[in-house]
Amino acid sequence: MCSDKNWTISDDGQSSKLVRKVKESPFVPIGLAGCVAVVAYGLFKLKSRGDVKMSVHLIHMRVAAQGFVVGAMTMGKLLRCGVFHV
Repeated sequence: MCSDKNWTISDDGQSSKLVRKVKESPFVPIGLAGCVAVVAYGLFKLKSRGDVKMSVHLIHMRVAAQGFVVGAMTMGKLLRCGVFHV
């Protein structure tokens, strides 16, 4: 656990907080964007899924979206810890 005793209260706006958070962990927004892209693609392909049941199609899209988010967050953590060097 990290114990940071230097807490400060600042009057940052919501947009500056968002920018600061994105700079601290850039892979989270990348994962969310990938999740949105997979969901949009799944909705786009919903009518042309052929003979695949609706539930199977939705499960595949959910697994793909979650996999993208988990993969992006894992890569961000591994890069931050120094496992990979870019």
